[in-house]
This record gives sequence, structure tokens and C-alpha cells, in this order.
Amino acid sequence: MRFVSTPKSLALIPDGNRRWARSHRLSMLQGYNLGVKKFIDFSEWSREYGVNNLTVWALSSENIRRSPNEVRALFSIYRRACKDIKILNRLEELEIKVNMIINKEIVPKDLVGLLGTIEKKTANNKEGIINMLIGYGGKDDLIFGAKKLVNLVHRGYDVSAEAFRNCLLSYQVPDIDFVIRTSGEKRLSGFMPWQLSYAELYFSKKLWPDFTKRDLYYAMAEYNRRERRFGK
Repeated sequence: MRFVSTPKSLALIPDGNRRWARSHRLSMLQGYNLGVKKFIDFSEWSREYGVNNLTVWALSSENIRRSPNEVRALFSIYRRACKDIKILNRLEELEIKVNMIINKEIVPKDLVGLLGTIEKKTANNKEGIINMLIGYGGKDDLIFGAKKLVNLVHRGYDVSAEAFRNCLLSYQVPDIDFVIRTSGEKRLSGFMPWQLSYAELYFSKKLWPDFTKRDLYYAMAEYNRRERRFGK
């Protein structure tokens, strides 16, 4: 089904994996594993609704500060996902290009390599884009961009909004039209400060593993009820 108004760029903050696991008396690892599988479903649902550019906050810089055991588990899940033939084949079948926005200072080198391999394998796909934020933090993104811009200024480049945007770690992510965050949390937690200037926000009470295609339908229907004026 297509709505009258479809966000060109949709962003997802898939929150609530740990709480879901605890409520079902499952391990944290099982909760996150299910969360990864749920995202594969979500990306296909979004595509059916006409969304061709999807951004997901897969791992935040704050997540890295959790207990060592949990961080190791998170990294192992992404290593496994990178090697999952079913996931890779599905990306190829759907002609999806994956951009990996990675904070290489906090993500293990071997995982950076695995993520980069997926990026290279899908680089020529043209039917849709998934931007994956790994080890991402909004303030870190701005600082990264500011440092890079200073170097350009020293070399004689002019300062402009477009120049600064191109210096961001997340430069590949376009301005976002619609953000969905699950688990009932009504905040952005530093997510994509540059790209969210005029984004519409939607907060679902569902924990991420419980989020369904019908929940996405409700979110898209709400987006269609919004009047976007962009300050006019």
C-alpha cells in the first residue's frame, strides 16, 4: 500500500531490546538477535510503503559504555549478521545499497572490516539505501565535522552550511523527513542533530521486538495527517 505522502527519508531508533528480553525471561543476546531480525522485516515493510532511504541507529556511542559483557555480545551479533548469507542475499535481491557510518575509534577493527565488506558488495545497488549508524553519537558527529572543516578553512575553503554538512561523519544521510522511536521513550538522545531540523517525530510505546507491520502502518498514517510547513 502507498500513502498519499511518503517520507523520502525515514529514520529509526529501535529501542527496547533489553527490556523486551527481561520481560520474556530471555537473555539480552536473544533480545538483540531478535531485534536485528526485526530490522530486516522493517526495511522490507518500509520499502512496500515507498520508502527508499532508511537510516537506522544500530549502535550508539553510549551503548559502548555498557558492561564489557554486553558490549562484546553486541559486537558478536553484528559480526554474525555481517556473515549471514540470507541477509546478504536479500540485500542483493532487493538491490539495496548499504552505507556504513562507523565511529572507527570505538568499533573493533575486525568489525569495521566486515561492515566495510558489505558496503563494498552493495555499492552498485540502486533500488534503495540503508544507512547504518554504528557507534554513532550526534555530538561526536558535529565535532568530527568541525575538525574537518577547520582543516579545509586553513586550506582556503569558504565556510558554508553545505561545506559543513559534507564534513560530517554522517554526510551520506540526507535530511530526514520522519523519525520513529520505539519503547515509549520521547526523546532523540542526540540522534542526527544536523539532519533533523524539520523532521516529524513519532514515538511508539511498543518495545522494538514487538513492533509490527501494522504499527508501521499507524506511524505512516500519522505522518500523512501532519502538515509540514518548514517554518513558513
